[in-house]
Amino acid sequence: MFENYFRKEINWGGKTLVLETGKMARQADGAVVARLGDTIVLCTAVGARSVKPGQDFFPLTVNYQEKTYAAGKIPGGFFKREGRPSEFETLTSRLIDRPIRPLFPDGFRNEVQVVATVLSHDLENEADVVAMVGCSAALTLSGIPFFGPIAGARVGYIGGQYVLNPTADQRKESKLDLVLAGTAEGVLMVESEASELTEDVMLGAVEFGHKSFAPVLQAIIELAEVAAKEPWAVPEESDATKALKARISELGRADMAVAYTETQKLVRQNKVGAVKKAVVAALEAEGADVASAKGLMKELEADVVRNNILDTGLRIDGRDTKTVRPIMAEVGVLPRAHGSALFTRGETQSLCVATLGTGQDEQIIDALAGEYREDFMLHYNFPPYSVNETGRMGSPGRREVGHGKLAWRAIHPLLPEKEKFPYTIRVVSEITESNGSSSMATVCGTSLSMMDAGVPLKRPCAGIAMGLIKEDRGFAVLSDILGDEDHLGDMDFKVAGTELGITSLQMDIKITSITFEIMKIALEQARDGRLHILGEMAKGLSGNRSDVAATAPRITVINVPKDKIRDVIGSGGKVIREITEQTGTKVDIEDDGTIKVAATSVEAAQRAIDWIRGIVAEPEVGVIYNGKVVKTAEFGAFVNFLGAKDGLVHISELSQERVNKTTDIVKEGDQVKVKVLGFDDRGKVKLSMRVVDQATGADITEQVGARRPREDGDRPERGGERRDRGDRGPRRDRGGEAAD
Repeated sequence: MFENYFRKEINWGGKTLVLETGKMARQADGAVVARLGDTIVLCTAVGARSVKPGQDFFPLTVNYQEKTYAAGKIPGGFFKREGRPSEFETLTSRLIDRPIRPLFPDGFRNEVQVVATVLSHDLENEADVVAMVGCSAALTLSGIPFFGPIAGARVGYIGGQYVLNPTADQRKESKLDLVLAGTAEGVLMVESEASELTEDVMLGAVEFGHKSFAPVLQAIIELAEVAAKEPWAVPEESDATKALKARISELGRADMAVAYTETQKLVRQNKVGAVKKAVVAALEAEGADVASAKGLMKELEADVVRNNILDTGLRIDGRDTKTVRPIMAEVGVLPRAHGSALFTRGETQSLCVATLGTGQDEQIIDALAGEYREDFMLHYNFPPYSVNETGRMGSPGRREVGHGKLAWRAIHPLLPEKEKFPYTIRVVSEITESNGSSSMATVCGTSLSMMDAGVPLKRPCAGIAMGLIKEDRGFAVLSDILGDEDHLGDMDFKVAGTELGITSLQMDIKITSITFEIMKIALEQARDGRLHILGEMAKGLSGNRSDVAATAPRITVINVPKDKIRDVIGSGGKVIREITEQTGTKVDIEDDGTIKVAATSVEAAQRAIDWIRGIVAEPEVGVIYNGKVVKTAEFGAFVNFLGAKDGLVHISELSQERVNKTTDIVKEGDQVKVKVLGFDDRGKVKLSMRVVDQATGADITEQVGARRPREDGDRPERGGERRDRGDRGPRRDRGGEAAD
């Protein structure tokens, strides 16, 4: 039935990878179903046949989407269908976009959309790498101009050994979670989280991953040989365009070179803008294609900046290739925040604010692999004023999500164990100024703000962004890149870590590939820069504060028997609500009997703890407790003590003196001190006030003498001593005669 159905199957790291085409989505330009284990992803690629008028950039869109049916689940919420992309879907879309974007030809402006849909998830093999391979295959088959294919892989590090595509269980034991993508020539993208690994281990992981996906690239090529569509014509640069480039260079090169000697960003932008306007005005007067000229102007900028760095070794702001911009690190800048830091590096600035919460503040994430709770959140905001622009303010975009996650990965390996620091932590990074590497400023600011909040990080963490200028005549690796060096350069290489090693590495290449020699130089240079930044950060704060801020909740952890949890919660949550409302605390109860009490004052926390301990404690005979009269009766008073325990103080045990009426001594609501005398045959507690000094709480049993505890329902004696039945004489019946 499917005439053009083709399938390619290979053994990849001990697992079967299957690529098939011609069965699903046959009207797309390219469609491939990729399968690893029982994880299946449908990947499609479609390109517009014409360019929109005035289009001066390449409109590529990558959408990765997970369907809950893939894991046999129904979406939560009212509408019961998939809605806005999750954070993981957004990050995976970026993960696929980054390595394929550089492989489209220069000047290609047709809109291209790549969609990866997870159809099945086996909860063992992650779908992101499968989707990356499938999207590469779909583009390769589509005929759209694409200088691929690419392949991707995940690399773990367990027991000193690299592991290819580790399973979900293996990743829990791994000291590294690294995803990379590239071509046969080299690596294009790296994303990772590591437990303070050395530069050599990280570089080895990249080399291991690159070698591992060679058979995947070959499988895609072999599939394309039998199933690829006719390739589109690659746009070639016309003679008119070449002439226009030459004229732009003639009119603006000298002035552009002068403009780029200005070290201040805003002043430099104004001067560069003035040069562009002058060139456009001259071209208009000559009747040239002004619309095309605006797009070509960036090439002139890149040529001026790049060649100046290679020729002189000096950069836009006058630095050499290794110097880091001036740094200022301040902490405690917001008086009511639990922790805050203002990190400034040159013209890039991040205000980071740390907030400590309880288990009730954890984020609940409903993922395909199952629901889990996240107790560390890092949110990155990039308002338009940070770059002197106006723009939309709203929900975070892909860039904000991606930069926040990068900083999260850098800090996450350094968090204290939950048992030692039972807080939920949220950090917000507000980028107040930006001229390159705001994500790495976020790493530095986050580390400082968390230490200011009293979070016992293993060590301070810093990040640095590296750049690359690569031409046929040589290359230069740049430390702490500016925004223009990022836009006009060939690499964005971000490294974060401590004095001991790397915790996160992210790399994006804008050319076809780079060598491992360049990567090694960049890692070594980044280490020197990172250590310098850590030294500057230490001037603001070198380690975490000894205690959390006074405005932060204090969390105390206690443990109770599992069978007592229901008593602490109460029917319908009545007891726990009463505890929190009356003490002003937050109480989290876990299934294993761990209870966390959070309060802003020690007194409130202690009240709640005492209350809980009272509920789970068992009364001990001979021990004196504080109690509250909850009910009075003719025969005595019921007293609540130990939080949820009730006992009876018989009327004879209310006072040392004879008591005719219970309410003569106590009333409901009275606070009293009681001693446990024992238990009746039904397990009810017998109490006494008579043998306790109500003022001091002292036991005065020896002073007043012991008395036989009375049973429930006993009546007080009346009319003096009770005579024995033998003293009454013969009992008579109602008729008056003596009974036998």
